[in-house]
This record gives sequence, C-alpha cells and structure tokens, in this order.
Amino acid sequence: MKKHLVIFAKAPRLGLAKRRLAADIGMVPAARFQRVALEETVRRLAPDTRWDTWLATTGGPMRWPSGARRMRQSAGDLGQRMDRAIHGFTPGPVVIVGSDIPDIMPAHIADAFKALGRHDAVFGPADDGGYWLVGLRRRPSHPDLFRTVRWSTRHALVDTVNNLSKRFDHALLETLIDIDDAAALRRWSAGRRDCAQPL
Repeated sequence: MKKHLVIFAKAPRLGLAKRRLAADIGMVPAARFQRVALEETVRRLAPDTRWDTWLATTGGPMRWPSGARRMRQSAGDLGQRMDRAIHGFTPGPVVIVGSDIPDIMPAHIADAFKALGRHDAVFGPADDGGYWLVGLRRRPSHPDLFRTVRWSTRHALVDTVNNLSKRFDHALLETLIDIDDAAALRRWSAGRRDCAQPL
C-alpha cells in the first residue's frame, strides 16, 4: 500500500494568510516567511521516494513550488478539510503536515510512517498545544478524529486525541515549533542562533 504525505498550504496573499503573524510583524514579512517556509518544506520532503507527496492548497491558484502533486483543499473548517484529504486516497497510511514548521525534516515523516506500522494514529505535537503532523493508518478502520476540536488554541492536540475511542491507539513524535505568530517566530529564532542562516 502506498504511503501518502499531504502538505497543507494556503496561498501567501497579503492580508489573507498568516494573519496572526502579520498582525505582529507586518503583512509583507509574514507573506515572505510563508512563501520561504513552504518552498523549503516541499524542497525537503517531496523528493523522498518512500512516500508520494501532495500539496493541498487553498486561497487561490498556486503555480509554485514545483516538485509535488497538487490537490485542492475542500470547503469547511480545518478538521473537515483534513478529514476529506485523509479519506480521499486509496488504502494505505496518510500523513498531513503544515507548511509553517521550519524544522521539519524527512526523518520526521519517516518516523511518522514507522509509527503507523504499530499504531492507528500519530501526532507531531507543537509547543503551543496544537500539532504540526497528524497521520492515520486507516486499516482496518479509522477513527473520527476532528470533531469538536478547538482549533488554533492550546487545546487542539488534547481535543483531537480525546476523539480517539479506546480501540484506537496513537504515538507522539518530537515536539516542534509551528510558526503562527511573532512569539513562535521568536522562540524558533532563539533556537537557531548558532545556525548560519535562519529562514
């Protein structure tokens, strides 16, 4: 069965994307960060032949970055869009990641698919209480993960895990920083001070 990696991305339109980050650092720097982060995410993850990579977009047409197959996100809230994306593939494990996690590497994705060999679900916790990765094995059945989740809050991961019934188990990966606002950007930048060139 094929492994599918789906990168969720929003077109970097000024004033329409990364609104919390834009409110803190300005629309132009926020759009630049979003574009660079997305390009770097696709560049790192899409060439890996251990999985098929899809770029699931919303917010208008996106002709870049190249290297991943394209699909459109459906209508609805984040949970509804992720649920439809997960169930739109032929049988096999599906992993979804965001496009604003600058520390994400192919090893994280490999770890997620490895975890799905032993668990029904896998999560990559973010340091703000959300998650940067979610994946489902999808066999022999799959849980209804995304109902009644308080999105964009510190409760998002806990709410999602609580949607797992007792017959489904899950694994947790490394905690990474999901850049949604200036505070997250500062935390990430502080950890990168020894690096030659942050995003």
